[in-house]
Amino acid sequence: MTEEVFEPETEPAEALQVFGDRIELARGYAKALIRDGDLLGLLGPRELPRLWTRHILNSAVVSELVPAGKSVADIGSGAGLPGIPMAICLPDSHFTLIEPMERRSEWLKDLVVELGLTNVTVLRARAEEVGEVFDIATARAVSALPKLLRLVVPLVREGGLVLAMKGSKAAEEIEEAKKLQKKLRLSGFEIVFAGESVLAEPTLVVRTKLV
Repeated sequence: MTEEVFEPETEPAEALQVFGDRIELARGYAKALIRDGDLLGLLGPRELPRLWTRHILNSAVVSELVPAGKSVADIGSGAGLPGIPMAICLPDSHFTLIEPMERRSEWLKDLVVELGLTNVTVLRARAEEVGEVFDIATARAVSALPKLLRLVVPLVREGGLVLAMKGSKAAEEIEEAKKLQKKLRLSGFEIVFAGESVLAEPTLVVRTKLV
């Protein structure tokens, strides 16, 4: 039985719209994921045919929701999603990629050097071990919203934002998370779509603010 081969997705035209004059950094990131993704368990081979649309661009457009010059914590960064694509789009904001697994955090550190991303720091830690606060926390595919909020809210300063990338069950997760709203000092929840003007499938983000 022959092993199924998954070809990496060809860079879509939308990539240049999203990354502009920083497209070469995005291309370098894509090459690194293709090179190391399966070996290090960052992305499975089945994800290669949708590398740009499902992962890189899907993450990059969340940068639309980040005001200029803010500090951003990417919780459970893994393969650098969404933090690396967002950092490429926002060179004036500083991103801290928080990842507890050693091999992933070491890969992220090497990647930051390889790409020359001066606005990115990698921290090997669990969210509860970080001990500093940021303007914004973001996360992708970490856990359901109630559990995620318990992890990330302590890392966000008063008046700051949580941007959680979510899927079709976002509304259900919000209903569950409402039980924590008062305890965690959250203003409420809204579903926003990032990349509507560029992507065929915009990114669904649950946004909430600390008060």
